[in-house]
Amino acid sequence: MESFRNRLDKNNIPKHVAIIMDGNGRWAEKHGKARVFGHERGVESVRSVVEGAGEIGIKYLTLYAFSTENWERPKNEVDALMELLVQAIEMETESLMKNNVRLSTIGNIEAMPAKVKEKLEGCISFLDSNTGLNLVLALSYSSKWEIINAVKNLVQDSIDKKIKPEKINNELFEGYLNTAKILDPELLIRTSGEYRISNFLLWQIAYSELYFTEKLWPDFRKEDLWEAVFDFQNRERRFGKTSEQLIS
Repeated sequence: MESFRNRLDKNNIPKHVAIIMDGNGRWAEKHGKARVFGHERGVESVRSVVEGAGEIGIKYLTLYAFSTENWERPKNEVDALMELLVQAIEMETESLMKNNVRLSTIGNIEAMPAKVKEKLEGCISFLDSNTGLNLVLALSYSSKWEIINAVKNLVQDSIDKKIKPEKINNELFEGYLNTAKILDPELLIRTSGEYRISNFLLWQIAYSELYFTEKLWPDFRKEDLWEAVFDFQNRERRFGKTSEQLIS
């Protein structure tokens, strides 16, 4: 079967794709293994998707790696996830450099263990001069946390007379979000057959196209990403307008 990559319109590649990577635990249970094995296999999917995104010219790829709610999971699973994250950063840094990938994060990074923060900061600095795909990891992230945090900072700046309330608009507010320097996603993908957003980029996906797949994240590869992009390219994006208005 012809690869979806060959069927893509190179002039209509989404600049920013965000992914809710769901299904690691179910994949492990399906294969009779502990949940951590699903997370380990999921790293392979990250590697494949990052490569696939770079190959078709996507500018930003945001991966929902760890939510604020995930801290409530069993301690042994959280500890294993943190250790896996450190290992993944160590193992993948050279590959990211080779593929000209930059790295950044969104979320409450201060809540992450010191070892994780240290590895992240080192990797981000090491890849800083790269000019290709911008890989954004959402860690200890939730959209409600992000929005509340933005409101607090906005209110404080208003109290400090740095801004005038009447000047507050969408553009100004977006400058207080973690994603202030990142384009809004045009395409949001969720794996594992779940149909919900799970507190992810709620402000930013106001006009994103949503794509849901039954595949569990550890089985998701670059070909699946290209299929999602192909589906995106065959949709009509109206942004509140009519089809006739888009043509005229």
